[in-house]
Amino acid sequence: MRSRMKLLGTALVAAAVAALAAVTVPAPASAAALTEVTNFGANPSNLRMYLYVPDRVAPRPGLLVAVHYCTGTGPAFFNGAQFDELANQYGYIVIYPSVTRSSQCFDVSSPQALRRDGGSDPVGIKSMIDYVRARYPVDADRIFATGVSSGAMMTNVLLGLYPDVFAAGAAFAGVPFGCFATTNGSEWNSECANGQITKTAQQWGDLVRNAYPGYTGKRPRMQLWHGTNDETLRYPNFGEEVKQWTNVQGLSQTPTYTDTPQSGYTRTRYGGSGTMAPVEAISMAGVSHNLPVDAAQAIRFFGLDSATPPTTPPPTTAPPTTPPPTTPPPTTPPAGGGCAVGYAVNAWNTGLTAAVTITNTSGATVNGWSLAFTLPGGQTITSGWNATYSPTSGAVTARNVSYNGAIAPNTSVSIGFQANHTGNTAKPASFTLNGVACSVS
Repeated sequence: MRSRMKLLGTALVAAAVAALAAVTVPAPASAAALTEVTNFGANPSNLRMYLYVPDRVAPRPGLLVAVHYCTGTGPAFFNGAQFDELANQYGYIVIYPSVTRSSQCFDVSSPQALRRDGGSDPVGIKSMIDYVRARYPVDADRIFATGVSSGAMMTNVLLGLYPDVFAAGAAFAGVPFGCFATTNGSEWNSECANGQITKTAQQWGDLVRNAYPGYTGKRPRMQLWHGTNDETLRYPNFGEEVKQWTNVQGLSQTPTYTDTPQSGYTRTRYGGSGTMAPVEAISMAGVSHNLPVDAAQAIRFFGLDSATPPTTPPPTTAPPTTPPPTTPPPTTPPAGGGCAVGYAVNAWNTGLTAAVTITNTSGATVNGWSLAFTLPGGQTITSGWNATYSPTSGAVTARNVSYNGAIAPNTSVSIGFQANHTGNTAKPASFTLNGVACSVS
């Protein structure tokens, strides 16, 4: 069994891959090896296709599209995740698309990529699916997508464009469908990456519905994963994804079920409390963009772990996570009492996100900080990023985490949180930084 490395969302990953023979039809004798497939159909953006077919394929196998991260490749994702090992256990087939453009990022931003059959990467990936379905007895009701970072964004895109193809998706550190949209040819949308694009649930849902006008059929289920300390695709994107996919499913944004599957993880389910709820969201406290990919939990959500031999269950060991520190750091007040707080609220139905900017307007560095404020009645923090929050309602104190404890003069740190509310979405009236009152904007 290959040793497994922790997947990097957009980190540089050097993947030494053995030479792979390019063939048109994978031969049964070499089924249990990653094989490149060429001439698989319409491919406007020159993607490469890699296919993994286990030795023991189920009579009606499921099909999984596993989409790599920026700077990655299909073979690197094959080597870095456990989706193929689980395929050996459960008999499903895996497609690993691979980008050839210089960025090695998938196109989730162009107008072509965000319109059904409009062109670019989604069309090539759909061709890969059609290719496999023409050669194997794939169960049309068990076709799924998953990915990390750029691959997670593409998972959102694929489920939006092809709801009649995909039954479900699992997105590890992504952004909502349409969030990365650009019209100037750029592959990168900094505003979205920084978590600065917020919409109502209806607006997010409309982006998905407008990508395939007239479709009225069943929509795919979605599983979402995000670290609160994601420095590349910041944590507010997680809440926006939840808003989008609950709206697409016609669901309330109030969880049906909430639990803690492991320390630091908060799992919420919407529209059902079972393991295959319409939307499942896992918030990972203190975890960066370099998040662990729990392939077994994605396969469980898809239902690919129950229908095929052999019957050995997937690994149950949860991936490691590093929770934020719980001991308050030492603090120094801003010199001369100089501090300012910016506070922006984006609210919907029974939830909201708050983006908070703390600026040191004094002439000396603040080493270690605590920001105290009182939440308006009915507001309760459910998750946060770039700070620890205690308690979750009433008089709250936000304390720095390990990497943002120092605020130099005339510089700022950004923190934030997601909260439930009972109708009052107002801002706190005042803030103190290390006991000193701050101006508020």
